[in-house]
Amino acid sequence: MSPSKPLRVGFVPEHFSTPLYFAQKHFGLAAELLPFPSGTGHLITSLRSGEIDVGIGLTEGWVAGLGKSDIEGDGGYKIVGTYVETPLCWAISTGANRAINSVADLKNGKIGISRIGSGSYVMGFVLADKQGWLSPGTAPFENIPLQTFEKLRNGVNDSTVDFFMWEHFTSKRYYDNGEIKRVGDIYTPWSSWKIVASTGLEQDGRLEDLFEKVDRGIAYFNDNQEEAVKYISAELDYSEEDAREWLKTVKFSTGVKGVDLKVIEKTVDILKKAGVLSDDGMKATQMIASQRK
Repeated sequence: MSPSKPLRVGFVPEHFSTPLYFAQKHFGLAAELLPFPSGTGHLITSLRSGEIDVGIGLTEGWVAGLGKSDIEGDGGYKIVGTYVETPLCWAISTGANRAINSVADLKNGKIGISRIGSGSYVMGFVLADKQGWLSPGTAPFENIPLQTFEKLRNGVNDSTVDFFMWEHFTSKRYYDNGEIKRVGDIYTPWSSWKIVASTGLEQDGRLEDLFEKVDRGIAYFNDNQEEAVKYISAELDYSEEDAREWLKTVKFSTGVKGVDLKVIEKTVDILKKAGVLSDDGMKATQMIASQRK
């Protein structure tokens, strides 16, 4: 790729993308922003196929994608930055009229996921581990890939799947309008969003510019919360009330470049315990291209 071409940055078009929007609107971020509503698993596929250069997605998805024992070559990407410092609250949802009323009712059920390897897939194992439902060598639930949030909502209502997990505030308006029913939640045991880049881009000047502009977008976001609420409620799928509540729960990184090795090591350890990864996969140190001092 010519150095003059803008980076192709894949992102999930949810409320967490607001600082990215501000970086481009107010600070001239020279990148092509490409929405991936189906999430981190799709971002991984597109990075490996060369469709995008950078991805901003969920920690557990990136780590699972690199830590599998059957990964080919260098995995196609490295973790280069930290976007969000706070954990993610995954809401656990079922159909509005389903006879499922608690997490206990989900045992041995069918889980709707966006893709194999996505955050929604990985967190199924974390949930099962927390509930004591894991058995060596077997999946705790039947995984049914349904790609998008809309198809997941349809899936629990037409009994294609029994439940799915998605971010709390993205799910909330569909609890409020009665489309789906909440049966619980689970927090990630790690900070929630990381930035990755295609292998070989780690020393690219365009990546440094991305970091600098996103840092400025985050600072603007922190200083202009009302503008953030207006954007989230007008352009994304949230009410003003939910946008304001979300702002109380999230902390973006004050310097996105680099990754805390301990966070990735903890994620690897938990995913091994949950049965997502094995001991013969890529080590945490090999997943990171830019480590925080």
